[in-house]
Amino acid sequence: MTNFWLEPWDERGPILERRANTPEMQTYLGGVESEESIASRHKRILDGVRAGTTSMFLLMVADDPDPIGSVGYWEKEWLGQTVYEMGWKVLPGFQGRGLAVGSTLAAIGLAAAEGRHRFAHAYPRTDNTASNAVCRKAGFELLGESDFEYPKGNPIRCNDWRFDLKEVGGPP
Repeated sequence: MTNFWLEPWDERGPILERRANTPEMQTYLGGVESEESIASRHKRILDGVRAGTTSMFLLMVADDPDPIGSVGYWEKEWLGQTVYEMGWKVLPGFQGRGLAVGSTLAAIGLAAAEGRHRFAHAYPRTDNTASNAVCRKAGFELLGESDFEYPKGNPIRCNDWRFDLKEVGGPP
């Protein structure tokens, strides 16, 4: 695995989002986004970080001075309880090096250390082979399929993967 580190989400986030705003990277996320959508998500992330409901990180490697991916978790109401939802992305030129799994495991450790919620979930589309593989390799448990809308108004079928944060020192 390539050496990496995580840095807090900041004004470099939209730079990463623009680099990832390609048909290839957006296939499972509703397609290429407008500049307004990127700016709106960046604001939501920063607002969530300030409110303490979101933790988002830029994925950094020595090969590139700019972020090459991101990973994070945010609060979500799911089946009557508050959980973390997790998401990640790694730019195509850096895929296949274990960075998605490694950064997801690092974020799981940070979420567990916060001690706020017992479970973290990820909801990749059922046909997103790469993200489903990240979940499996990172030790998530597959609970089944669920219907979602992402982006809003776009119905999709996702897998519900759950990670028990108690397994890495999170709350009982």
